[in-house]
Amino acid sequence: MKVTAKQIAEAMGISTAAVSMALNNKPGVSEKLRRQVISTARSMGYDFTRIDAKRSASKTVGFVFFHKNFVFDTPFFTELATSTELYLKQSGYQLSVCHIHDLDNIDEQVRMLDSCHYAGIILLGTTMFREEFLPFMKLSAPLVLLDTRFPGLNVNSVSIANQDGAFAATDYLISRWQAQPGYLQASQSVANFAQREEGFFGAVRAHSMSVSKSIVHKLSPSLEGACADMLAILKNGEPIARCYFADNDEIALGAIRAFREVGYRIPEDVAIIGFDNLSYSSIAQPPLSTYHIPKGFMGMCAASLLLNVIQNKYKETVNVQINGKLIIRDSA
Repeated sequence: MKVTAKQIAEAMGISTAAVSMALNNKPGVSEKLRRQVISTARSMGYDFTRIDAKRSASKTVGFVFFHKNFVFDTPFFTELATSTELYLKQSGYQLSVCHIHDLDNIDEQVRMLDSCHYAGIILLGTTMFREEFLPFMKLSAPLVLLDTRFPGLNVNSVSIANQDGAFAATDYLISRWQAQPGYLQASQSVANFAQREEGFFGAVRAHSMSVSKSIVHKLSPSLEGACADMLAILKNGEPIARCYFADNDEIALGAIRAFREVGYRIPEDVAIIGFDNLSYSSIAQPPLSTYHIPKGFMGMCAASLLLNVIQNKYKETVNVQINGKLIIRDSA
């Protein structure tokens, strides 16, 4: 005997309409409830064959945030998601946002995503390691990896030219201040930061400077955390560089706050340049020099690439790297 939506609804104590919306990937229910309904339906032996046939006609794209160690709460990630959604809506698609944490059962989460019958999926994998991404290769829906890439894997991706950007920022600091640059390095291990580290030390070597002479401070990759960490470093009397490249704007702004709190002038005593160009970086005190990333363009590229794969059924994959530009303000 076939399991019906009504039976699932009775088992869960919710309405049949809610079950129907969840099973058919329609708006009106939360992602948490949608996953619970799909899990319950699977455990009860529900026949998904009819729903599977709808995938090709689906006009919904899943936007998956993969969380690890910190929550995506900066304007950077908000702008990525917003620009992606806008482009998809203009193309006749809707966006369904999902959140997955590294502590979740990833294989189960991937099965849940497949059960949602999305036309395609954009995975924001900023904090992912290669091993964490591998289960997502099993998805039957077309996939675009956003804000990171894994060399050697056959997957479409849109990422930042991190190494080039960090090189450009560090090269500017060395040329402008004629001094060995320091590095405000994120304490969290992320592929983007590792690539920026390569760019920083690449510029140091390009100027025939000793890598070992660059002062490196490891700071939390958030404004408040970086400020607290930098204050502790300053109070401990550790050596300070004349100028610094920071892995992101929040680290740069947090460090600036700490330096100013103990009496340093920016940039007269210490010059700092960030990375990302967050919306509030231009109104900071002083306005922050930074490497600008066109976040809206990144989101648009990811959505455009995914729709091309969905509509044209491309088997080949591409890796798109987005270039930015150096913006010089008062901090450096």
